[in-house]
Amino acid sequence: MDLTSITPTPHQMKALTHPVRVRILGLLRIDGPATATTLASRLGLNTGATSYHLRQLAQAGFVAEATELGNARDRWWQAAHRVTTTDTAGPAEPEARATLDAYLQSVVVVTTERLQRSVEELPLLPEEWRDATTYSDWVVQLTPRKARAVIEQLIEAIKEIGDEEDDDEAAPYVLQLNAFPYPGKVGSQEP
Repeated sequence: MDLTSITPTPHQMKALTHPVRVRILGLLRIDGPATATTLASRLGLNTGATSYHLRQLAQAGFVAEATELGNARDRWWQAAHRVTTTDTAGPAEPEARATLDAYLQSVVVVTTERLQRSVEELPLLPEEWRDATTYSDWVVQLTPRKARAVIEQLIEAIKEIGDEEDDDEAAPYVLQLNAFPYPGKVGSQEP
């Protein structure tokens, strides 16, 4: 997997406007390469649907065939990037904005599901992992300039952390950054 991130163009983003594709990409990033059959089983889908979604992701550059793992019978897929970032300032064109909105809806669905699962599994975690978990939020008064600076500082801090892949105690750890004006408090109040 490429250790870089991707900020998709509106055309690429169309491939991620379906929650199943966001889930597939997440599974490939966390668990590594997999076949359509393996992914279908994990997602409760049929192999044909999973293969279709993988092809859509491949056409947009989010996944690539893991040729070193494949054979004449099985086709293996891997994530092409480690991180997807989103430019919510986004495009001015209405169609591109609609694509961005659809993509963000898919991300919210998958993120909410993951958050719910983490709360459900919290009682099953060892004490040290429960202690390393938080469900916190802060509401602060910021200008758009300061809000952007906070986001950039948090992203830099996350990048500096680095992976501890060689440590037996290390496990995939989700850091979600949701930063936004409090709904209904800025600008137009209409959806």
